[in-house]
Amino acid sequence: MAVTIKSEREIELMRESCRLLSIVHKEMEEAIRPGMSTKDIDILGDTLIRKMGCIPNFKNYHRYPASICVSVNDEVVHGIPSKHRILQEGDIVSLDAGLIYKGYHSDAARTHAVGKISPQAQQLIDVTKQCFFEGIKVAKAGNYLFDISNAIDAYATSFGYGIVRELVGHGIGTALHEDPQIPNFAQRRRGPKLRAGMTLAVEPMINMGAADVVWLDDDWTVVTEDGSLSAHYENTILITDGEPEILTLY
Repeated sequence: MAVTIKSEREIELMRESCRLLSIVHKEMEEAIRPGMSTKDIDILGDTLIRKMGCIPNFKNYHRYPASICVSVNDEVVHGIPSKHRILQEGDIVSLDAGLIYKGYHSDAARTHAVGKISPQAQQLIDVTKQCFFEGIKVAKAGNYLFDISNAIDAYATSFGYGIVRELVGHGIGTALHEDPQIPNFAQRRRGPKLRAGMTLAVEPMINMGAADVVWLDDDWTVVTEDGSLSAHYENTILITDGEPEILTLY
């Protein structure tokens, strides 16, 4: 496993890539409303990224056909935007997006309410977000990679939620997906030691029901097998000698 340590110059480029992505996420969040299509969100995100002089890193990645992954309700990740998929009051929608700035990637995901949602759906969104923050409490140089995994697992399972096992977080830099892989579920081993200069995409994917997922016939969209709601929260972070730096927070 070759985990890259970023130089100060590379870190500055990563910071800017992530700062721009945080603006894109904020704009998309503010646009969400019942009656809009998931394709509308994709067009907005793509337009914002390109206006910044950046490249949407998901577009055509392994032939993924859009710039923004838009996943609704029981869709875990990689939902393909469609003009026929209309958001309804009470839905939850996960937006996963990234961009390339001067050769450096950023990656972040958020799950949002569409209008007024149930208390149970809101709790799932809140717990998934907190899973990320529980994980990065231990994301410090000198600790181990799977300390992050174990902290996420402990928090999610305390609510009885299912933790997706087929999809994990990852390193990020000049490639969208670099080593190491970062599971969101507990590990027996410690994994590699965390070092200052690592940039990681930590992304809990949490189901209200069981952990099991299936792929739809489009070969992209991942859904919960039991039809339960799923939420996703991700940021690109920088490991430092002290507290981790969350690069994609607006």
